[in-house]
Amino acid sequence: MLAYIKGEITFKTPTYVYIETRGVAYHVNISLNTYSKLDGVDRVKIYTYLQVKEDAHTLYGFISEREKETFVSLISVSGIGANTARVILSAMTADEVRQCIVNEDVARFKAVKGIGAKTAQRIILDLKDKILKSGGIDEVKIVGSNSNSSIRQEAISALQSLGFQKNMVLKKVDMVLSQEPELEQVEELIKKSLKLLS
Repeated sequence: MLAYIKGEITFKTPTYVYIETRGVAYHVNISLNTYSKLDGVDRVKIYTYLQVKEDAHTLYGFISEREKETFVSLISVSGIGANTARVILSAMTADEVRQCIVNEDVARFKAVKGIGAKTAQRIILDLKDKILKSGGIDEVKIVGSNSNSSIRQEAISALQSLGFQKNMVLKKVDMVLSQEPELEQVEELIKKSLKLLS
């Protein structure tokens, strides 16, 4: 199992990056929160989780061990797949997810695409004790922004990669931009669009 990859970012989108180390480039799927930490970063240490299925080996990457731990915890819950866990970690930071679990905030989970009341309750029921036993909840500062010229296209591409239909993505992204034309951060545009798509 790959614990982490340290290397150069040779290609970056809001949903995946290529990290080259010793002449090999790894395709690493990431959350929006990890992407927001990579602005202006050339070399990085990404904590990884390799999902092995019969038809594919998929590598997921995280900016912190806390985010990786949260991802692994989420996919341990029945009904939560890797893509759903990544959507959750794109809508919230790892610490926000943990806070929602501890506070039994069903409504916050329901605001995420693909999470209904029963699934939200299952996440809380399965993980609350584990979270409390693992220690406190640290604050994670979200940093980074992106160039304002191409954020619409990046947001559309990222949301489609997360499984949303293109026509709905276009409608919601344009709705956000019409309400907030000064928006310059692609991660904020994606987050606001995610709320409308859920």
